[in-house]
Amino acid sequence: MKFPTIIAAMFASAALSACATTPVGPEVATGVDAYKVAPSISDAKTPDSAPIGVGDELSLSVLGEPDLSFVKLVVDDAGRIQMPLAGSVKVSGLSPADASHLIETKLGERYLKYPQVTINVNTAAEKFVSVEGQVNHAGAYPVNASTTLLGAVSMAQSPTRIAKLSETMVFRTVNGKRMVARFDLNRIRKGVDPDPQILGGDVVVVGFSQLKSGYRDVLQMAPIFNIFLLRF
Repeated sequence: MKFPTIIAAMFASAALSACATTPVGPEVATGVDAYKVAPSISDAKTPDSAPIGVGDELSLSVLGEPDLSFVKLVVDDAGRIQMPLAGSVKVSGLSPADASHLIETKLGERYLKYPQVTINVNTAAEKFVSVEGQVNHAGAYPVNASTTLLGAVSMAQSPTRIAKLSETMVFRTVNGKRMVARFDLNRIRKGVDPDPQILGGDVVVVGFSQLKSGYRDVLQMAPIFNIFLLRF
């Protein structure tokens, strides 16, 4: 077999490998559903609706119950706060409104009739997003209310040459449930799709392109093939 034929066969093999991708499971939200998990920056969460995180400093008041009201409650490393009657309550990942409702439920089950609870985030701890996969510098990066998916990937010094931009995943905990959404960075870059907001605690994973990897391997071997070809 001539070596140009071998090279062509290797490219064909790389293409076939790329087609054998693992199907996306039903738990991965795509298209419009992806933005239900991670809304666009134009629909950005306000501080009142953003999830409570570890280290956040909260204030909590129960209407007509000064002994159950606190100026300062810090969310511990387990994502919980401690308060009389309600005990240890996991609030991380919940919005202040949802956390208030949860505590109202706990207090109303045994102790108070129709309790009214209000929780506010007085001081938010610094939040981070973890950017992994096919980026040039994976790691944890600080985020704020204006951080987007493109911005998070940019902080990780952009995708690698073998990244599969259409397989960019955002993992997020929503109301205590782990969810994942798939986005296409190419479409977002072109302005076809909105750029989703990235929140503290998110994990972004940029996919791997087997096709690009195969082409890269062949190109790296090209000088070796040239040596052989000179002998024929």
